[in-house]
Amino acid sequence: MRHINIPIFIPHLGCPNDCVFCNQKTISGHCNYDKSGVREQIERALETVEKDALVQIAFFGGSFTGIERDEMIYLLSLAKEYIDAGKINSLRLSTRPDYIDENILDILEKYGVKAVELGIQSISDKVLLASNRGHTSEASVRAMKLISERGFELVGQMMIGLPGSGIEDELETARVICECGAKAARIYPTVVFYDTKLCEMAQRGEYTPLTLDDAIERSFRVKSVFVDNGVECIRVGLQSAENLSDASKVYAGDYHDAVGELVDCEIYYSKIAEYIRINSLEDKIRGKNIVIHAPFGEVSKIVGHKKKNKLRLQDEYNVKNIKVIEKKNILRYNIYIDLENE
Repeated sequence: MRHINIPIFIPHLGCPNDCVFCNQKTISGHCNYDKSGVREQIERALETVEKDALVQIAFFGGSFTGIERDEMIYLLSLAKEYIDAGKINSLRLSTRPDYIDENILDILEKYGVKAVELGIQSISDKVLLASNRGHTSEASVRAMKLISERGFELVGQMMIGLPGSGIEDELETARVICECGAKAARIYPTVVFYDTKLCEMAQRGEYTPLTLDDAIERSFRVKSVFVDNGVECIRVGLQSAENLSDASKVYAGDYHDAVGELVDCEIYYSKIAEYIRINSLEDKIRGKNIVIHAPFGEVSKIVGHKKKNKLRLQDEYNVKNIKVIEKKNILRYNIYIDLENE
């Protein structure tokens, strides 16, 4: 069943402070929030929803549970009308760890919220401090466990390349998100937007932005933690938007609109290399034609961007030719290899 979100952006509402990397108006592409227009947004979106889809209204962009209580209840009540009418299935929202408690979760449960996306960003206190997040890692762990224990679908959001962050900090963040019961995750390589403190830090030489290669390598390693723990990675990288390709908005950092696919290419190559090693195929495939059996729809990621993975296999294992065949019964991120005609 296809999952469809009806996004309602509330840029920067509910945020108690300015994180160094944050310019929500640029990131979301939505500068104004008009409460009176929310119903019309929902109605317009519902006109395009296909039958039998799993539909959620999603409050994104700010810290939803931190906005003024009457405003939050108004939006939840409005959205719940569509649940009660059978037009949508549930609600989801994004918020901060320090704006989650039992009382908040009671309210969310009452109005049909199913998924809570939590902006963890990092589990390292030194990184949180350098990023001016305004909360500790202890608050993040407490909120994640509370959300999971109450039966909500926890989605952990984290960032790659924050000030003071290294790959070990990021791997540990991914591991803790898994340990706290997350069902899904999002990975965001840091993009340096103008009109942020991070941009000022970069201009002063106090922060070195990610290169695309570094963003892919580190995101690949982090996403591998989620894949190996059965946690769905909903997205790698910000949503493609006009603002992300606008040089007047982005100072530096990764904003390649296909970064998620590039990361998946690396994951599949690691799975291929692991399969070869575990099954002692290094000598058996040299100079031979091989067939890689792949999950349905994943052929391009296995072949790699500009055939990168095929070329690596030929170079590293002296494989003569590679054929990729997709199979509907193979789970995502799984493969197996045969010698051709065997």
